[in-house]
Amino acid sequence: MKKILLGLVGVVAAVVIVVLALAATKPNQYVVKRSATLKAAPQFVYAQIEDMHHFPSWSPWQKLDPAMQTKYSGAASGVGSVYEWEGNKDAGSGRMTITEAVPNEKVTMKLEFLKPFASTATTALTLAPEGEGTKVEWSMSGDYDFMSKVMCVFMDMDKMIGKDFTEGLANLDRVSSEAAAASAQAAVDAA
Repeated sequence: MKKILLGLVGVVAAVVIVVLALAATKPNQYVVKRSATLKAAPQFVYAQIEDMHHFPSWSPWQKLDPAMQTKYSGAASGVGSVYEWEGNKDAGSGRMTITEAVPNEKVTMKLEFLKPFASTATTALTLAPEGEGTKVEWSMSGDYDFMSKVMCVFMDMDKMIGKDFTEGLANLDRVSSEAAAASAQAAVDAA
């Protein structure tokens, strides 16, 4: 019995050593990027991303908790605009603050996750005219601490977040196109 127990402890120790060794080989930073060409012109896309009040309409995470509590503070839009959320275990809680806003070109945010684990990342949405629409690149980057590296032995950040970015860009395409159509209709009505 003692030999079996020692053998089991040895196997567990070997697995832990392998996991820690693999974690040590992980990079210190991560970057996740997705891009899409949206049908609306840059000014309509920009209007959706520089005003945090629009975020729930295109966020891929809003559906994780229909009862999610949100709070807006700081500037009404653009630099200094803050969106905070408190949700269930799937949505977690955190805060996004716009740190850079270049009209019709780029919005950068500081993203602070509070629950289920604390971390900070930078996320950016970069816009470029493409035909009658807009090419949008959504990126998120941050630093890995050693525990994050251990987690990444078992999970792939790009696969975890990338599908959400793809969904969010499709949602952003929809709401931006709706805003562009409403603007066109208002111009017709005013004429």
